[in-house]
Amino acid sequence: MPKTRSYTNSRTFDLILTAMLIALVFVSTLILNIRLPIAANGGLVHLGTAMLFIASIVFGPKKGALAGAIGMGIFDLVSGWTLWAPFTFVARGLQGYIVGKIAWSFGRKGNSIIFNLLATIISIPVMLGVYYICERVLYGSWIIPLASIPGNIVQNVVGIIIAIPVSVLLKKVPVFK
Repeated sequence: MPKTRSYTNSRTFDLILTAMLIALVFVSTLILNIRLPIAANGGLVHLGTAMLFIASIVFGPKKGALAGAIGMGIFDLVSGWTLWAPFTFVARGLQGYIVGKIAWSFGRKGNSIIFNLLATIISIPVMLGVYYICERVLYGSWIIPLASIPGNIVQNVVGIIIAIPVSVLLKKVPVFK
């Protein structure tokens, strides 16, 4: 019986932690976002990307993928970007998974600043590619989606600048080791 109870407690904690990460990504995307005046589809700069990176680096690929996909997907649903929700779910889920997978590869568990930085940088073209293809389908043009790339790059760079040092600090806290 104690093994079952411990397993249940572990699963409950895991579920609560994942839900909190989803909420953190959602709230940080919702609270502070700046619409870029680049073009009609120039996009947003928000702190959700930083939180996605932090979740993936500190807690691994599964939680990072879920936090990014669901947190930013819900943001799209409630803030007038409804059409983008399925694309965001895929783009940000993949991005979170890639960051976590690289940061946690070979037993690193997000403890290598170099691999964490590399992970975030490698995830950017994947996110850009998913959004580019989706915009191509939506707008029927290979040119129009190019306008959103600079804004998405800015958003990711801001996310990296925030996430890498915050992740280093969180990894020093005994609870997150």
